[in-house]
Amino acid sequence: MVGVRDLHPNPPRDGEGDRAQRGGGGSRYTRRPEVYAARRQRRELSLPEALLWRELKAQSGGLRFRKQHPIPPYFADFYCAAARLVIEIDGIAHDMGDRPARDVERDTFLEAKGYRILRIPASDVLADVGATAQAIVQMANPLRQSLRDRHLPMNGEDL
Repeated sequence: MVGVRDLHPNPPRDGEGDRAQRGGGGSRYTRRPEVYAARRQRRELSLPEALLWRELKAQSGGLRFRKQHPIPPYFADFYCAAARLVIEIDGIAHDMGDRPARDVERDTFLEAKGYRILRIPASDVLADVGATAQAIVQMANPLRQSLRDRHLPMNGEDL
């Protein structure tokens, strides 16, 4: 008796095979180009980003952080969804050329979408990564608490 595995010993991966030609080949979220770009950037963190990521995972205080999170057309270095907080690590390149103007444009765009932005110089991260991570967690926690402590009406109660 011939089994399904005998007919297809190596099934097509995401984006391969005849389903890809018809628009199949994976969930619609994994096919977005920004997802692939974010995955590549997660593998290529700078030294301050890698140190801060390790420290945030250790001191998260119950918060979940994401690294290189896509917020089209941008990528946040770190993102805390519970607090809608975008954390950007700025190296020396952020002080050169047209970069400061681009950063202002980016911050304006993200703030208009309801995100809070925290910019941290890479030198601060390298000087004391533990204190930097602790400050980020403390900044994110009050935001999270205010959302949780908001009074919601009970049944039959008016707003």
